[in-house]
Amino acid sequence: MKKARVGILGATGMVGQRFVTLLENHPYFEVTVLAASSRNEGVRYEDAVENRWKIDQPIPEYAKNMILKVVQDVEAISKEVDLVFSAVDMDKAEIVEFEEAYAKKDVVVVSNNSANRWKEDVPMLIPEINADHLALIDAQKKRLGSKKGFIVVKPNCSIQSYTPVLAALKEFKPKKVVVTTYQAISGAGRTFATWPEMVENVIPYIGGEEEKSEKEPLKVLGTIQEGKLINAPKPQITCQCVRVPVVNGHTAAVFVDFEIKPTKEQIITALKNYKGLPQELNLPHAPKQFIHYFEEDNRPQVKLDVDTDGGMAICVGRMREDSMFDYKFIGLSHNTLRGAAGGGLLSAELLYAKGYLDV
Repeated sequence: MKKARVGILGATGMVGQRFVTLLENHPYFEVTVLAASSRNEGVRYEDAVENRWKIDQPIPEYAKNMILKVVQDVEAISKEVDLVFSAVDMDKAEIVEFEEAYAKKDVVVVSNNSANRWKEDVPMLIPEINADHLALIDAQKKRLGSKKGFIVVKPNCSIQSYTPVLAALKEFKPKKVVVTTYQAISGAGRTFATWPEMVENVIPYIGGEEEKSEKEPLKVLGTIQEGKLINAPKPQITCQCVRVPVVNGHTAAVFVDFEIKPTKEQIITALKNYKGLPQELNLPHAPKQFIHYFEEDNRPQVKLDVDTDGGMAICVGRMREDSMFDYKFIGLSHNTLRGAAGGGLLSAELLYAKGYLDV
C-alpha cells in the first residue's frame, strides 16, 4: 500500500506537535513537509520547538532534523505533498485564503481551524457520525476548480463529549439540550507553566466557544439532500463553556429532552452498540469502542479515563432521569486527541481508505 505524502502546517504549535507525534511510523502517511510562520523558515524542527515542546512524549526522531518551510509557500509545498493538516494560528480570512489555495493546487486539506467550517460544501467530520457528508466533496471541487484538491474540517473540540451521544440516540429524537462544558487549558494551546493564573482557578468565559458548541452539532448531525447539506433542525442546544484547571480533557454536563423518551437501559444499549465507518474499516486511530459507558457513580474522570482507547474514545457516565428534563449525563473527551489532531488524523485515514487521495 503506497503511503500518501503529508505536510503539517503550524507544526510548532500544540496541535501541530500532536500531529507530529501521531504520524510517526504511520501505515498510510509519510511526513514530507513541516511548515510554520516565516520567523522559523529554514530552522531545524527540534531547534524551533526547543523549550516549547508541550507533548508528554519526546520529539520523534524523523522530525528532529526536518527544515521548516513557510505555511504560505503554497506553490513549493504543494509539489511535495498529497495532503496537508492545517493547524495554524492565524487570522480567519488568511486561513480561508491559503487553505483554498492548497486545495486549488490539488492538495487535500484536513483542517483543525474554524475558518472554513460553515462553507456549505465543506464536510465537518466526526467520522463515526457523518462519513456520508463526504458526498459534498464533488460540489466543492467544482466551486474551487480543482481536480483532486478539497477541504475537510474537524469540528470544535468542545462538542466531542456530547454530540456522539446525541447521534447514538438519534432514533429517540433529542429535541432540547442544555450543556455546560468544563474545558482543559490545552484547548487554548497552553500549559500551567505558560498560564499560571489558571492554577486553582476557573474562568467562566471562552471566547467564541458557546456559539460553536450550540451550532456545530447541527451541521454534524445534518443530512445530505439532493447533493446539499441540510443542518439538523433539532435538537435546540444552549451551552455555557468554562475553563478549568485541567491539562487535557473536556468534560460536559448535559441535560436532554426527547420526543420519544427511551428507558435508561435503551440509552445505555444504544451507546454501547454505536459505531461507524472507522470501526468497520478498522482504521489505525479508530477506537475499538467509540463510546464507553461507565456504571460507576464517580466516572468518567479526567485522570482515569481521558486516554481511553488512545484518547480517541468518548466516555459517558451518570445517565439518570432528571426532575426537569428527561435525562442528564456526564461526557468526557480528549480535546487534543479526539478533539483536535487525532480527530483530524482519523478523518484523513477515512479519506485514504475510501480512495479520496490519489496516491
